[in-house]
Amino acid sequence: MRTMNVRGRIVALVGAFLLASAHVAVAQSTAYPHATEPIGTVRQMYDGALTPEMAVHTFRNIDRLFPTREVVHGAHPKPLLASPTPLRDVHFRDGSASYDLARYLDLNRVAGILVLKDGRIALERYRYGNSERTRWMSMSIAKSITSTLVGTAIAQHRITSLSDPVTKYVTSLSGSAYDGVSVRDILMMSSGVRWNETYTDSSSDRRHLLEAQIAQQPGAAMKLMAALPRSASPGTVNNYSTGETQVAGEIVRSAVGRPLADYLADRIWGRYAMEADARWWLDSPDGHEIGGSGFSATLRDYARFGQFILDGGIANGERILPAGWIEDASTPKTLRNGNELPYGYFWWPGTSPSQRRDAAFEAVGIFGQHLYINPAAHLVIVIWGAQTKPTGGAIIDDWKFFDAVAGQMR
Repeated sequence: MRTMNVRGRIVALVGAFLLASAHVAVAQSTAYPHATEPIGTVRQMYDGALTPEMAVHTFRNIDRLFPTREVVHGAHPKPLLASPTPLRDVHFRDGSASYDLARYLDLNRVAGILVLKDGRIALERYRYGNSERTRWMSMSIAKSITSTLVGTAIAQHRITSLSDPVTKYVTSLSGSAYDGVSVRDILMMSSGVRWNETYTDSSSDRRHLLEAQIAQQPGAAMKLMAALPRSASPGTVNNYSTGETQVAGEIVRSAVGRPLADYLADRIWGRYAMEADARWWLDSPDGHEIGGSGFSATLRDYARFGQFILDGGIANGERILPAGWIEDASTPKTLRNGNELPYGYFWWPGTSPSQRRDAAFEAVGIFGQHLYINPAAHLVIVIWGAQTKPTGGAIIDDWKFFDAVAGQMR
């Protein structure tokens, strides 16, 4: 009897050990593959002071720079099948020089590229040690995600109209230079509020906003925005401003009564069935999302988001965005004084005759991030850039590459 008890305890201990080992193995297999890499600081990023290797490590680990909130993925990921016509190479010219795919990837320090043609993968390539599980920073692609959430809130009648005053939703800006500014003015970055976007200038408004984020004090970002002076009448001058996207994020959060990450997960990330959780920077622990940067996701999920836009804002048969929103958001606008603006609602329309003919547009982020969408060619291209300078790091004009792919994939 005693022998049986001893054997029973041994069997139980061995079973417990095997179960624990299995749990460890599962945890190790699901752990983020880049989690132990050394990274730089956010100030080094914006100063352009990271080495090429450190830039790669940092760009795929930005959720270690600030607190983040998860954007939960869908229960049954939307499959991305292989295209019957893969993109093996592309040849094009930029100025007097000729290039191919390999040269483009090398010279522009592309860390990942995915091309969807008719919703199928025509090209998927990872570089610098990245993989399908890597999350990469978006930088200002986050701005286009934020503007898409504005459209989502309009579809749900949480935001009544783009003509609504900003202060209807963000009461902390009442009595500031944002009085008389509409939601549409914000999406066109034409509030008339003064702003200096220079990334490498520590005295610029953009760097002041970054320092407010580094301080991780609730409300610091909006306190900064409320203190800015007016430099033009609302809606008359476009001035690129990451601060405007922080305001846009506050508009959405106030209108829907929940964090942006949760709203994105509910309306788009889950319904369009992304395959992995994304992360979004916060202004303070358990605080508000940064509307203009700090979003990180996998390459395939960025492509799925692009396909969602290309599909007209429909997820699993449900209309998430208002009819006509994509065309309105992605085409050139007109300021209140009648001046033409080559900008949409936090999206960049193409500028050449062929790009305008195709209604092509893109979301762009510093350090070489791109999400290109071409409705006429049924094409989505995602580019992860690992450039070490915030701006000016691209050797080749990315639009030349996009145009060549669109021409070849028709």
